[in-house]
Amino acid sequence: MRMHSATKYLSALALSLCLAGVAPSAQTPPEQRSKKAKPAATPAPTPSPTPGATPASPQESTGSAAGKPSIKKPGSQYHLPVGQTYVYGAVWRVFNAGIATLRMEHAGPEGRVVGTADATGTVAVLYHVQDRYESFLDPATFCSRSLSKHIEEGFRRVQADITFDYEKNKALLEQKNLAKKDSKQEEHPLGGCVTDVLSALYYVASLPLQTGSTYTFPLNDGGDTLTVNLHVEAREQIKTPAGTFNTIRVQPETPTGLLKNKGKIWIWYSDDAARIPVQARAHMYWGTLTLTLQRIDRK
Repeated sequence: MRMHSATKYLSALALSLCLAGVAPSAQTPPEQRSKKAKPAATPAPTPSPTPGATPASPQESTGSAAGKPSIKKPGSQYHLPVGQTYVYGAVWRVFNAGIATLRMEHAGPEGRVVGTADATGTVAVLYHVQDRYESFLDPATFCSRSLSKHIEEGFRRVQADITFDYEKNKALLEQKNLAKKDSKQEEHPLGGCVTDVLSALYYVASLPLQTGSTYTFPLNDGGDTLTVNLHVEAREQIKTPAGTFNTIRVQPETPTGLLKNKGKIWIWYSDDAARIPVQARAHMYWGTLTLTLQRIDRK
């Protein structure tokens, strides 16, 4: 019933758009199962918050003396996984939905993050998804420098380029609708150092992630800067094709954004120094979409 919606949210979940609550709206197409594709993993029941967990105050969690959400510099214990590509399989209910990847590499003095999301098999025939994201950040501060998106979803074709100009304290958006041949330019206040929807996955990995705590930080996707509240819920063991991991389950949410009151997102990070995003799940009104780590390519 909701195959179109699931494939459309493949890129949103894979590339952390749902973390910001800015995922695209969903529509409804026919449902059909791929007979040849092998599921990457069988989704477990949607988790519920850990009973009795007491969130820490955002002020304490972010390290901001004034209580304003801020980006913390990464601690010495965390190192960006340069040269590593995480490969995920996406499953909607019991159906294969596609493949997503996330890669970190050096680009001179900056960090470069590349994310992709592609529908595969029968799903790709029903609804085309081929998205490419590229983000640049300062590894010493975790401040995002820029974000580019090339989005192909159904008949939609969009190229968006966002520059974070800290001298002018502005997010500069240039967006082109390649199908309709129109474009727009916008400027929005930043309010200081921010992360973006792609780099945020690594920023979260750098946080202490103490069970029962809530970490608050600013995120910008070319519009107004959003406040993300990240709740650290529980420790769990997760089995994936890439191995079995002891993990930390977190749940991000935003007070504003299109995701508000429409569903929940969970991400499982490995409970070690690497902090690998092992699994992610979106529980929406149209069903549950799960991304599970298949392998890690190192080259």
